[in-house]
Amino acid sequence: MTARARVALLAILACACSDLPRQIPEEALAIETVRPRLLDGRHLGPPVVAGDSGPKRFVGALYDAFRPAAATELVVAIDRHYRAPGNDGYEAALERVAERLRAAGFGSEPGLGLEFLESPLMDRPARGGERAACRAWTPLSGRVAIATNGGPERVLHEFTSSEGRDRTMLPVHAPSCDLSGPIAMSLEDLDAGEVLVTSAPPTTALMGRVIERGALALVSANIEPYNEDPSGKFRHLDAVQYRRLGFGQTLPVAMISPRSLRAIQAAIDADPRTTLHLQASVKYDERPLRTLCATIVGTDRAHQAVALVSHVQEPGACDNASGVAGLCESAIGLVTAMKRGAIARPSRSLVFLWGDEFRQSTVWLERTPLQPVAGFSSDMTGESKEKTGALALLERMPDPGAIETFEPDVHTPWGKAHVERERLKPNGLALIARCAMLDVAEHAGGWDTADHPYEGGSDHDEFIARGLPAVLFWHFTDFAYHTSLDRLEHVDAAEMRRTAVALLSSALAMADPKPADLERYLLSLDQERNVRVEAALAGGRDDVAQMWREWTDGARQWLRVECLRIPESELKAK
Repeated sequence: MTARARVALLAILACACSDLPRQIPEEALAIETVRPRLLDGRHLGPPVVAGDSGPKRFVGALYDAFRPAAATELVVAIDRHYRAPGNDGYEAALERVAERLRAAGFGSEPGLGLEFLESPLMDRPARGGERAACRAWTPLSGRVAIATNGGPERVLHEFTSSEGRDRTMLPVHAPSCDLSGPIAMSLEDLDAGEVLVTSAPPTTALMGRVIERGALALVSANIEPYNEDPSGKFRHLDAVQYRRLGFGQTLPVAMISPRSLRAIQAAIDADPRTTLHLQASVKYDERPLRTLCATIVGTDRAHQAVALVSHVQEPGACDNASGVAGLCESAIGLVTAMKRGAIARPSRSLVFLWGDEFRQSTVWLERTPLQPVAGFSSDMTGESKEKTGALALLERMPDPGAIETFEPDVHTPWGKAHVERERLKPNGLALIARCAMLDVAEHAGGWDTADHPYEGGSDHDEFIARGLPAVLFWHFTDFAYHTSLDRLEHVDAAEMRRTAVALLSSALAMADPKPADLERYLLSLDQERNVRVEAALAGGRDDVAQMWREWTDGARQWLRVECLRIPESELKAK
């Protein structure tokens, strides 16, 4: 409550307790007409109340300390490499980030920790939930060509170094090969010794049937519906999708673009004897999987930690060189601001993680001696809206919007996740992050953003699964996502700066909450409550409206506990 509001409230109470006629003072009447200034701008989601508290305390200093040129330079260095878990490019990216952090004082100055967490390199969960040991996979070169009428080969896709644009033509764990054979355009027409060329994805089931038929290889031109170019320029026809196979795959598999699929079909129509030549060279290395961990040690609550996580694997510039570089540069910027006295060291510790998606969070959560209190995922944070069509997004953790969606909520093409009501654990982390996005928009002179219900699919899942509040900062729909088109020309340094500052401002607000933050949060929560409840009632769903009432009641209590630092012992006593 502001000082002016307290004066008005006291005046009302004094009037109510006197023997005089109950007239409300003019000052109190003036307060009744005052409305908080709202920030909504170009944000698709509930507004928040403007103010200098909460994440706004950090936005200006972090924005000034963030160096877009340095972040871009790091994106360029990382984008040179095809990054699969533990492989050469993955290791090079980690070392480059570590080098930047060391130069800023991490690992050498008091209160700035830096270490590598090592674990066995394990494959994704296999059938039955078990994990199978594997090795780091690095593609060296690849080539797909066709030959017709006995003439020279026509190269459709080729890369000879990790920087090659067509490097995604080899799915992770694809084997080395050098083969030629006639082409079948459907599984029904596939015979032994032929190569299946299809628009279907290279699923385990499809690869099994191809092997059963004695085929030489599988070549897929599959892309997802959200990869369609929104500009109408049909750029997606040249996209080669990034895929991942299970470790130990023996069937040669390659990805090609939809345009190449058309070229192959046209060649076969002209000459059914057309052949396809596939070459692939890969190498495996025995090494542990590493996660880079940088820590800014807190002051009076250093044993508690807020984690900020960005995955290194996946060979895109936006996904996720931009997330890695943005998080690295924002961490360096924070240290710079702290040394200048622009930002004080937070109460809780901040932990920055770079590694393999999901597993980096799991490794840290299982090993850390600290008490994790919240998680933030930095994924795909630098997309140019103009070039990719992607919007800066905040994905909330499971709340009533994940169960039933009403405006202004809209799910992304990633798709709605199944969320049980029992999973809802009210908190105010998404509200804090929404404040940060709108604070950055106000500071930067505008920013197109949105928040949406939980969908899952990145490191925030690992925190949520353990009952911890967590959110995801990302961009979608990016038509180049998980394709060969996700390269440097789609990265916007200004967008990377805005997203990184919003993310770290949110984390700092969580690591160092103040009593003065509470009023803004509670007023903003009232705005959200009104929006959510009214939308649910308008949709005829009283039950969803009640869920939102219960959620915001719980979030209100959570925010009070955080900002007023109510001890756990007192909560248990109550």
